[in-house]
Amino acid sequence: MIVTLKSGAKKSDVQAVVARVKKLGFTPQLSRGAERVVIGVIGEGNKAIAHKELFESMPQVEVVTPISKPYKVVSRVFKKTDTVIDVRGVPVGGKGIVIMAGPCSVDTRENVMVTAKELKKAGVQILRGGAFKPRTSPYAFQGLGEEALKYLAEARRVTGLPIITEVMDPRQVDLVERYADILQIGARNAQNYDLLREVGRTRKPAMLKRGMATTIEEWLMAAEYIMAKGNENVMLCERGIRTFETATRFTLDLNAVPVLKTLSHLPVLVDPSHGVGVRDYIVPMARAAIAAGADGIIIECHPNPAAALSDGHQAMLPTQMHDILKGLRKVAEAVGRTL
Repeated sequence: MIVTLKSGAKKSDVQAVVARVKKLGFTPQLSRGAERVVIGVIGEGNKAIAHKELFESMPQVEVVTPISKPYKVVSRVFKKTDTVIDVRGVPVGGKGIVIMAGPCSVDTRENVMVTAKELKKAGVQILRGGAFKPRTSPYAFQGLGEEALKYLAEARRVTGLPIITEVMDPRQVDLVERYADILQIGARNAQNYDLLREVGRTRKPAMLKRGMATTIEEWLMAAEYIMAKGNENVMLCERGIRTFETATRFTLDLNAVPVLKTLSHLPVLVDPSHGVGVRDYIVPMARAAIAAGADGIIIECHPNPAAALSDGHQAMLPTQMHDILKGLRKVAEAVGRTL
C-alpha cells in the first residue's frame, strides 16, 4: 500500500504517518519527490490494506493506493521518477549511461592495475572484477578472495574508479562491503534470500543480476527483498537467460529492458559478455542494449584473455575499449542519452 502525502507536507506530517505505520506493525519506506512524499507501507501479505481508511482519515494524506503487484517499493507505482544511484560521484540511472568493465576474475595485481589504468583512459566509469567466483565446476578457479579485494582497492586509489565485485554468501557481506563500492549479486544467487536480506541491511549500492531461469516478476521480487530491508540503492542487470538456443552461451533478453523500465523505477544495466559468451557478438549487443534503454553496460576485459583464469574467451582487450566506447556514444546520442 502506498500513502501519498499532500503537497507541502511538513516534516512533522511525515513523522506522524511514519509513526502510525510503525505502530500498526508495518515498515515505512519513504520516497521524496519534487512536490510530494510517498510512504510505502510494507508488511506480510496484503494486511496493510485493512488499514486503508485509517490512513485516509489523516489530514496530511492526499491518497492511499493499493498495489496489486507482489512487489511494492521497486514498483513504478511507488516511485514515478527514475532512481539515480550515486556511486562515488558516478550516477547510475538518469540520462547518462555508465560503463563498467574489467576482468571476470581478479588473477594478479599486475593485470588488475594494467586493466584499470587503460579503462580509465578509455572513459570507463566503474571497474569490475571478481574476488569470489561461483563456478559450475568445483575444480575451476574460485577467486583470490580478500587478496583480490585489496588489489581492486589499490586500483581504485590509483585511478579513482569505483569498484563493483560479487558477494556470494551472507557471511561475506561485511568483508566485501569494506572494499567494494557496489555489491554484485550474481545470477546463481539471484534468489538466495538470506543473501538478499543481508545486502538489504547495508546501504551500499547493490547490483542484482537476473537468474538464468528467473522471470521478470521473480527478479523484481528478489530486488524487493533487498529494498524491504531498507537498502534503496538497487540496480538490475540483465545477463541472459537459458533457452533452447545453443549458438550463444545464453539468450540475452533485451525485451527485459523496456519491460523493467515500465514496471520499475530502478536503473537497468545489461551484461552482454555473459549474455552471449562469444567475443564477436558482445559489442553489437551492447549497442542494442543502449538502444533498448539500458542505463549501463558491463563488459569483461583482460590484458591477456588467453591466460585468463575465468571466461577469457569472452574478454575484450582493455585497449579495445577506446573504440568500443566511441561506437556506444554514437548510439547513446541517437537515443538522446549521454555517455
